[in-house]
Amino acid sequence: MSEQLKHTTVLLEETVEKLPLESGKIFVDCTMGGGGHSEQILRRSKARLIAIDKDEQAFFYAKQRLQAYMDRVVFVKSDFKEIKQVLENLQISQIDGAVMDLGVSSFQLDDAQRGFSYMKDAPIDMRMDQDADFSAYDVVNGYDVQTLKKVIYDYGEEKFGGRIAEAIVRNRPIKTTLQLAEVIKQAIPASARRTGPHPAKRTFQALRIEVNHELSILEQTIEQIIDLLAPGGVLCIITFHSLEDRIVKHVFRTAEHPCTCPPEFPKCICGKKPKGKVLSKKPIVPTEQELVDNPRARSAKLRVFKKI
Repeated sequence: MSEQLKHTTVLLEETVEKLPLESGKIFVDCTMGGGGHSEQILRRSKARLIAIDKDEQAFFYAKQRLQAYMDRVVFVKSDFKEIKQVLENLQISQIDGAVMDLGVSSFQLDDAQRGFSYMKDAPIDMRMDQDADFSAYDVVNGYDVQTLKKVIYDYGEEKFGGRIAEAIVRNRPIKTTLQLAEVIKQAIPASARRTGPHPAKRTFQALRIEVNHELSILEQTIEQIIDLLAPGGVLCIITFHSLEDRIVKHVFRTAEHPCTCPPEFPKCICGKKPKGKVLSKKPIVPTEQELVDNPRARSAKLRVFKKI
C-alpha cells in the first residue's frame, strides 16, 4: 500500500461491530473516504455495499483498497445528502446499515495542495468536491466582515471570531493557508495562544464547514437514512466536533422519543411512534491505544441507532 493509501480509519472496530453483518444484505458507506469502513464491511459480510463520496481522489484510493470485492461494491460520486436519490437510482428501497464518518480523510489533510491544513502551505481551497466552483478562497476574500464573523463564531465556536474576521478583511488578499494561519494567530491575544489547540484550528474548521455545507443538510440526511433502514438496521455516525455531535444526538433522541404531547398528558395523543432505539446512551470514544496510534482520533465520537 502506498504512502497516500495509509489512511487510518477512526473507531473502526467499534463501528463495524455494531452493524448486522451476518444477516444484512445491503449496506451504505455514506462517506467512503479512504475505504476503511467499506473494506471491513465487505470482508466480514456477504452483503452488497454502496460506497458514496464526493471527492474524486477518494475513489482512486478506495478502488485499489477494495479491489478484491469489486463484484459486491457500487461506487457513487455524490454527496451523502443525496442518499435517497442514489438508492432510488439503484432500485433499492431499504438498507440494513449505514456508516457516516464526518471527519476529513487523512489523504485530504496530508495532501497540502488540497488546502485543508494550517500546517502546510498551499492555495486556500478546502473543497471536498474538487469539481465545485466555490472554495475557501472565496469565503476568506469575498465575505463581508459580519458574515465572516458569523461563520467563524457559528461553525468554529471561536470566541475571538470577531477579531479574526476583522484581521482577515484587513489583510486581504490572503492567498495561502500559512498566510491565513498567521493572520489568525496574530488576531488572537498572546495569552490565549499559549494553551489549547493551534490558534487557527477552529477558524479552519469553520471555513471547511461553510465551503462544503456540512451542517446545513446533516439533520435532514440522518432522518432520511433512519427512514431507509430496514427493521433491525443500524446507523453508525462518527463526529469530530460538538456542532455535529449535537445534531446527531438530537436526531437520534427524537427518533427514539418522538412524542410531542405535554408531559402531564396521561397518554400519547400525537400519534408519533418511536422509530428505533439509541444503542449508545453515551458516545463511544477512542481507546487510549487508538489515541496513541492515531492522535487525529482524539475528538471522535460514535453514536449508534437501531431501527425497530
